[in-house]
Amino acid sequence: MGRKAGSWPGACVTVTLAVSTWSTAAPIDPPVTHDERPTQAPGTPATARGPVTPLPAVGTPFAPVQVNTDGNGFNVIGDAANEPSIAVDPTAPNRIVIGWRQFDTVASSFRQAGASVSWDGGRTWRQTGPLDAGVFRSDPVLAADTHGAFYYYSLTDGLLCDLFLSDDGGLTWAGPIPAFGGDKQWFVVDTCADRVVTNVYAAWRVYAGCCAGATFTRSLDGGATFTPPIEIAGMPNFGTLAIGPDRELYVCGVGFFDYGDFMVARTNHAFDPATTPEFVQRSSADLGGSLVVGAAVNPAGLLGQVWIGVDTSSGPNRGNVYLLASTHDASSVDPMDVQLARSRDGGVTWQPPVRVNDDPPAAHAWQWFGTMSVAPDGRLDVIWNDTRDDTAALRSTVYYTSSSDGGRTFAANRAITLPFEHGVGYPQQSKLGDYYHMVSDRVGAHLAFAATFNGEQDVYYLRIGDYDCNDNGLGDAAEIEAGDAADCDGDGVPDACQIAAGTLPDSDGNGVPDECELPADLDGSGAVDWFDLLLLLGRWGLCPPTPITCLGDVDGDGVVGFLDLLTLLESWSDVP
Repeated sequence: MGRKAGSWPGACVTVTLAVSTWSTAAPIDPPVTHDERPTQAPGTPATARGPVTPLPAVGTPFAPVQVNTDGNGFNVIGDAANEPSIAVDPTAPNRIVIGWRQFDTVASSFRQAGASVSWDGGRTWRQTGPLDAGVFRSDPVLAADTHGAFYYYSLTDGLLCDLFLSDDGGLTWAGPIPAFGGDKQWFVVDTCADRVVTNVYAAWRVYAGCCAGATFTRSLDGGATFTPPIEIAGMPNFGTLAIGPDRELYVCGVGFFDYGDFMVARTNHAFDPATTPEFVQRSSADLGGSLVVGAAVNPAGLLGQVWIGVDTSSGPNRGNVYLLASTHDASSVDPMDVQLARSRDGGVTWQPPVRVNDDPPAAHAWQWFGTMSVAPDGRLDVIWNDTRDDTAALRSTVYYTSSSDGGRTFAANRAITLPFEHGVGYPQQSKLGDYYHMVSDRVGAHLAFAATFNGEQDVYYLRIGDYDCNDNGLGDAAEIEAGDAADCDGDGVPDACQIAAGTLPDSDGNGVPDECELPADLDGSGAVDWFDLLLLLGRWGLCPPTPITCLGDVDGDGVVGFLDLLTLLESWSDVP
């Protein structure tokens, strides 16, 4: 289990910690106020329901799927959802959880911790939130560890954070567990070498949380307890965290007073309970401009946070550190671009930035909410909201590109959604949230984003590229077509993945779903008979799915029965 305490060899040792109290002065607002505090009563939840708007696939094989539906799969008319975060279970990649800011009515800015789970690779979703119902929550961040445990880090009233934990694939959650924290927090999980205990590292915005300038905490017992916060070199804001191939930890962000100062702090011993982490290294990167808080396309929010990623593959770019953000260059006619900088020496020095979007600067397009993730094989995936298709900049389209050469060059940009009006559906806040979130694997990427395809703010899941539900680096569709993966129920998902996710039972553990073996009462008649066999043959593609058209009165006695089945089987050359 991801939260199991114990002892293990190497740098990790048995440790028992307790949540400490921390006294500090009241939080200090930064130059641009961006606090997440309750200012309105919850309001009356929206009750109207409507069908979910069907969306086409654009630029990728799959269409976006709305996540924040009610228990019957209907869209809730008059609510809002934004700031999604996504986690994928590495032990069973068909299990995915998305969290978001849930506004039960657009008439109030009061929000809760929305949550939904999918066990079929994002094709369908089941709501399991709100977590801690009735409590103000914001800024959700999710992750999953190598034991299959899910983590949900959430900001609550008082600019403090709690952690929720799930050991059953996101169906139920334990917590809340006090976890210090503050506004615009982020975290990562780090599992020790023998896969017993998961470490959790978290950071948040300076002077907008529990502990003034101390903005980093860690848990060495799977999120059960957290250590007193410490300062990070440079005090970065609005950033994320990443773990390198030698378990070094990077925290990025912008300066407290200078949103053009993109900084990276590093510590090499966050995993070691015998030491207090020291962020002894602090460097700055050029990202071609400044981070922006509040502008035309997102008036009251960030136009994207700072993303950091590390190549942990065995390829030629192993150890590369990447920094990405949507930035504004005051000297350019272009309002905003997605820029990426690269370091080949562990974040000590940074190469000049690469402009990721390929539209001409004269197009005056906004490329905002730039979001990056690094695949296990080192591929960089990048998405963003883009107004290049609307000269009035009232509609955005999600665009995607990737790099397979360590961020030197990027593939031609391509749209992966329809355009949507980013300025509608505000829940008493003039913004679409502050970020999206993406998780990459060797075949593609899982994306959680917010959009207004229904004329209001909703959260969507989109699979970019083919699925790889068994994480073997091969697309599911190609494996099934080649006969290398069984799909006895014909739903396009390898049986082994559904067994691992728990959606197809395999009581004898032979790797074949129970419903695809005889004896099995496939037609629900209460008996196992020849009709069940024909249904199974139909699933295998040996006859049409309607058994009577497969069988018929083969022996000509005027009755379709067991003798007809035997006659049919004898007519097949490979059946004795």
